[in-house]
Amino acid sequence: MFLKILLLSLLIPFCIAIDTVTANESLPDSGILLSKESNFALGFFSPISSRYRYLGIWYNKLLPEQTVVWVANRENPINDSSGALSMSSDGNLVLHASTDQNFPIWSTNVSLKGRNACKAQLLDSGNLVLVQNERIVWQSFDYPTDTMLPGIRLGLDLKNGFNRFLTSWRSADDPGIGDFSFKLNPTGSPQFFLYKGLIPYWRGNPWTPSVSPTIPQYLFRYTFTNTEDEIYYSFAVDDKSVITRTVVDNSGLLQSLNWDNGSRRWKQSWWAPKYPYGHCGPYSICNFNNVDAYECTCLPGYKPKSLMNWYFRHGSAGCVRKQQQTSMCRNREGFIKVAGVKLPDTSIASSMNKSMSSFGCEQLCLRNCSCKAFAISDFEMKGVYCLTWYGELMDMTEYRGGSDLYVRVDKIELAEYAKKRSFLKKKRVLAIPVLSAAFTIFIIAIFAFLWLRKKKKMGEKRKGLFPTMVGNELLENREYTDLPFFNLRTVSTATNNFSPANRLGRGGFGTVYKGQLHNGQEIAVKRLSQSSVQGIEEFKNEVTLIAKLQHRNLVKLLGCCIQGEEQMLIYEYLPNKSLDYFIFDQKERSVLCWSKRFDIIVGIARGILYLHHDSRLRIIHRDLKTSNVLLDADMNPKISDFGIARIFIGDEAQDQTKRIVGTYGYMAPEYVVFGKFSTKSDVFSFGVILLEILCGKKNSSCYMEDLSLNLIGHVWELWRRERALDIVDSCLKESSLPLEVMRCIQIGLLCVQEDARDRPTMPNVVLMLNGETFLPSPKQPAFIFKRNCSDPNLSEPGVLNGSLNDVTITEIDAR
Repeated sequence: MFLKILLLSLLIPFCIAIDTVTANESLPDSGILLSKESNFALGFFSPISSRYRYLGIWYNKLLPEQTVVWVANRENPINDSSGALSMSSDGNLVLHASTDQNFPIWSTNVSLKGRNACKAQLLDSGNLVLVQNERIVWQSFDYPTDTMLPGIRLGLDLKNGFNRFLTSWRSADDPGIGDFSFKLNPTGSPQFFLYKGLIPYWRGNPWTPSVSPTIPQYLFRYTFTNTEDEIYYSFAVDDKSVITRTVVDNSGLLQSLNWDNGSRRWKQSWWAPKYPYGHCGPYSICNFNNVDAYECTCLPGYKPKSLMNWYFRHGSAGCVRKQQQTSMCRNREGFIKVAGVKLPDTSIASSMNKSMSSFGCEQLCLRNCSCKAFAISDFEMKGVYCLTWYGELMDMTEYRGGSDLYVRVDKIELAEYAKKRSFLKKKRVLAIPVLSAAFTIFIIAIFAFLWLRKKKKMGEKRKGLFPTMVGNELLENREYTDLPFFNLRTVSTATNNFSPANRLGRGGFGTVYKGQLHNGQEIAVKRLSQSSVQGIEEFKNEVTLIAKLQHRNLVKLLGCCIQGEEQMLIYEYLPNKSLDYFIFDQKERSVLCWSKRFDIIVGIARGILYLHHDSRLRIIHRDLKTSNVLLDADMNPKISDFGIARIFIGDEAQDQTKRIVGTYGYMAPEYVVFGKFSTKSDVFSFGVILLEILCGKKNSSCYMEDLSLNLIGHVWELWRRERALDIVDSCLKESSLPLEVMRCIQIGLLCVQEDARDRPTMPNVVLMLNGETFLPSPKQPAFIFKRNCSDPNLSEPGVLNGSLNDVTITEIDAR
């Protein structure tokens, strides 16, 4: 009994398993505090590859990996494991290292009346509180780091002098204060900014004074408060099973994350910024949902400040007034409503007045010649406010559910606007008979088009589509496409006269060069080789097709250059080359952890889904492969090279060709053997890409344990033996989630099944990846035939690093 008591007394100081620290207790480096229901833990930790020790709070149960939500000594790490948390003689919580007890590393540092009745407690909300006489005198929620939890109030406590805001970590293994902060700017109407240093990086919606309106929305309740004592935003969750947080990471990404028990990972529900503050410049609106046009649009009465920059989709210079010589001061000017926008930045020369009607607000703005715009805000029925702007109208975004902004315009613009409205009214009156006639003509046109298509393949022999040369003059038939044309001199200057130092890669069509336009925009120039036996038809196909496509997972085509014998395509420049450069390289493959590879898989799937179902055209890519998946600066995937893609009309499901084009290892069996291609052909290619991403090996590789099998056959054999996880790239062992990986392997095998009818469609693939649908058992895949790996005729040609490095088959004579 004596030994048991002695052993217990030795263990207690080193492993506190309760939620409270009192005056007679301390928490050593090896100890831990647990909240009442074990939701959160307080203790010492070391980030990823760091040797330093920090005192922090993290999620304790359910989560497979440590997710830290608060750090005490983020700027003063401890060099060893000698740290301890205790209560000082004045009642404050103190963190110190045993090597120097006189100088604390961190302290709560509040004025207390003695040490009596003081205790520190970790609550189930994740809040560490210091309590004296049952009153909270300090709490960690008043000093958040990079994470906002339910119950934290971000903003200003004017009565007690608190400014609560988030600051990013310095890096993934350094919790020190980083470059990005998310804080409230109370000037004008309160609004949150994401700052990079002191520079605005992104801005939220402004809101008006109110008495704590709480907005219920599904599982969450959002609160916005703006009173004399405090200005803050907070949110609450009623369902205790929901685990959620908002984080500013070290890259400047502000995101809301929810824990998904099914996939055992954090899932992003919202993020910002999609584009930085002022992306479209002053007097311009951003519309990021409009995939068919440039995202920047000038306000009524304004035009682009630089037509050339606007033409090249660089809108940060913004817009200026169309009629600058026409006065807008008591000169019959007026206002035009712009509906559904995020209101302009209220920290730039704005004013707010309460209890004013819409007419009164308009008159207030009209009387002041400096007033540029006004808006009426009735925030949750708590009072009507008149917002007026007197400086630049900056950082507006169009979105569903946005506010109405009334922009001041001159008499000329106002008259033109009135004419347009009058014309639209007349047009609506005539709409019914006109629509009836139009519908009849449309039906006739459809039948005529389908009849003509049977006699001649669409686009293959169509004339007048592209500019032609007469001497040295370029005749541009621009009515057929909205694609900009670049001058040869401009492209040559941008690429330093096609310098070898700017070469990015080479393919069967020619060479790709990196370039930089005079406005600083980086581009990639795909130059068709004059000696190439292929490429002219592919060039025409890509110009007409990709110019009509806009999606975040497709490479953006900026324009083309056709002059003399020169034919070039100009794309956005993606700095991280292609996917194959990373997954097939022994050194670079470690850059792509499991979560990033999974995001790439999902991104590719969504890009193909857009091509097959969501774009204005139904498109079969026909040459999907890892080298045709490019990566942007954030490693987001973008599908490229639409030279051999085909367009399907209406409900067409498949087609057949004698000219087989594509790349061995990625082509579906029905396409290689019979020339039949459909959306299921792209699904097969996607399945190969998915398996290559998981394994870090090419489909054409051989495996010593299954001497004569390619990658598909190797995966299939291991799947049958219930050893599928053996194929996973060795550098993913620590970061991968086994259940998620197994799901992806099964999806890959479903996509490469031999019979096209058995393969899933891309909408089903996306649902499968999101864990939203049942996965059937895969049947035997295609191309698992045996071969001799030592056969020199099967070895691959040399591969260049870059995005265009695989040999593409241009024609096969079928037997």
